[in-house]
Amino acid sequence: MNYLAHLHLGGDAPAQLLGSLYGDFVKGPLRGQWSPEVEAAIRLHRRIDVFTDQHPLQEQARARFAAQHRRYAGILLDVFFDHCLAQNWRAYANEPLPVFTDKVYRVLREEPNLPERLALIAPRMAEQDWLGSYHDFAVLEQVIRGIDRRLSKPGLLLGGMAELERLYQPLMADFQAFYPALMDYVDDLHRV
Repeated sequence: MNYLAHLHLGGDAPAQLLGSLYGDFVKGPLRGQWSPEVEAAIRLHRRIDVFTDQHPLQEQARARFAAQHRRYAGILLDVFFDHCLAQNWRAYANEPLPVFTDKVYRVLREEPNLPERLALIAPRMAEQDWLGSYHDFAVLEQVIRGIDRRLSKPGLLLGGMAELERLYQPLMADFQAFYPALMDYVDDLHRV
């Protein structure tokens, strides 16, 4: 899952929204650098990633990719599944997507101590409405290019957008089967 899904699943409180994003920017053990609520949301982010990576529906979705893209199919799926979530937002959320994304951007603006890399991109994220823009399939090409530039060997995701286009319908079906299971998993964690 990418930013939008983590934010959707992580909880509505500001600390939960922050921790849901921090999970992509804070690595290693958590030792009290952040509030307990933020660290709990980072831990949830990590558990969501493990659940997602190990789920049979994810394996099925990754197996749909051509052999040359399969190694990085998880990255492409993370981005594509955020698109699927944005496309089907009303089925999974109680508030409109623009209301949700505005709340996230407000929380980011009001937090003075964002992790360094997040602090650099948060203004652009809000200005360009990264979260809401996932609704538009064409935007994924820019997202994939950005991720590809940050990989240790740039160029590995070339052709990824064409794969997503080719596999659009079956991957959308995979998302629609998987996301409710992920939501149930997160609900179960909150009950414990």
